Amino acid sequence: MANRNLLGSTSSRRATLAQAGNGLLGLALSHLLNQEAFSQKPAISLPVRARNVIYLYMEGGPSQVDTFDYKPRLARDHGKSLPLSTPNTVFNIGNTVMRSPFRFQQHGNSGAWVSELFPHVAQHVDDITFIHSMHHGVSNHSSACYISHTGYADAGKPSVGAWISYGLGSLNNNLPSFIVLDCGMGPAGGPPSWGSGFLPASYQGTRFRPGDVPIPNITPKEKDPLQQANKLNAILKLNRASGDFQLDDRWSAAVDNYETAWRMQSSVPGLVDLSTETTATQKLYGLDEPQSQLFGSRCLLARKLVEKGVRFVEIFPPKVKADRWDQHGNLEEGHRLNATATDRGIAGLLMDLKQRGLLEETIVMWGGEFGRTPNQQGTNGRDHNPFGFTVWVAGGGFKPGIQHGATDDFGYFAVHDKVHLHDLHATLLYQLGLHHEDLTYRFSGRDFRLTDVHGEVTHAILQA
Repeated sequence: MANRNLLGSTSSRRATLAQAGNGLLGLALSHLLNQEAFSQKPAISLPVRARNVIYLYMEGGPSQVDTFDYKPRLARDHGKSLPLSTPNTVFNIGNTVMRSPFRFQQHGNSGAWVSELFPHVAQHVDDITFIHSMHHGVSNHSSACYISHTGYADAGKPSVGAWISYGLGSLNNNLPSFIVLDCGMGPAGGPPSWGSGFLPASYQGTRFRPGDVPIPNITPKEKDPLQQANKLNAILKLNRASGDFQLDDRWSAAVDNYETAWRMQSSVPGLVDLSTETTATQKLYGLDEPQSQLFGSRCLLARKLVEKGVRFVEIFPPKVKADRWDQHGNLEEGHRLNATATDRGIAGLLMDLKQRGLLEETIVMWGGEFGRTPNQQGTNGRDHNPFGFTVWVAGGGFKPGIQHGATDDFGYFAVHDKVHLHDLHATLLYQLGLHHEDLTYRFSGRDFRLTDVHGEVTHAILQA
């Protein structure tokens, strides 16, 4: 399906707007036309089990064997040579087995193993689907970041949030359908990680940074609303005068962004104000502690956004006094700092969504671009490992309280019920009512999709 526009005919909408004349009439008509376009039914080919996604992207690569994939053999064989043939990783490290410095304990009715790093998340394991057999083949941060977000190891392809926005449209015409909440830093892959690639630019993620009150680029420079209206209509007149008003995707996307910013002027300021939340809710997300306040505030805002109908929200972790989950040395301290910064916010998000009845229709996904090796780097670190790591999901029709797949006894390679990133992406789309093989866009002479030419839905982790 080449160049699908599931939100209606942009060209005819702009033509009507251009003919509306100057003044507030044009803007009023634009608003009505956008309401009509956004209210159209999306092209969904499968039953809808979820309507939103919150992606908790743990930049840097959290160690699966120190968080959620308990491997007692690491303690038993600590200091011995790893009896596996291993591929070269980023730093081509040695093969000495290193025990986890963290205690593991089983939790919930499901008996899921969780390390001491996540005492709050551990209370919600019966709502979580652990996938212990994730894998791909990319070992460096930027490329692994791209494949995690776009299905391709190079920059320039649409991110998963952009694909979902393209396929389903928005549930709220006053907000973008894809919003990025960072904590002051983006990921190694930079803006292409939430970009629209070759899709129209209106499908890219809109970035909300901490302290952005008001959000940049939505506050009008004009104090008089009539002056703002006349300015926007003048832009339309100039473009109309340039010819027959035949629009391409780039121009349409630019105008879409103008219109979205205009609508956000009234809806966003109150939304990002977390002081309106109860003291109990703020404490639930860890806003009462300096270590968890920043990430917790982003999780709370994510809940408010999905509550308002934003399709895809992505959160990046904060900078701590160590690399973000990327511990080539001093793993114990680095992982503790990252977990302390994120644990309460994640647990608060799961509890809040569930008690509000939103978890059933919202997919929460946690994971990094890869995991880490069971063999040590230096004296107390681990290298990158994309060959077997853990991602977990909750809500949105996934089977709660299960552990799917497994790595070997050392936690190095996925060996049972393996799930590739393409499979995970296919499964996310499936839960949202989209078949990954049908959601395509023609670019440079071929049809592209999020899963490239791969991917199978992992039905074993889905509720019937």
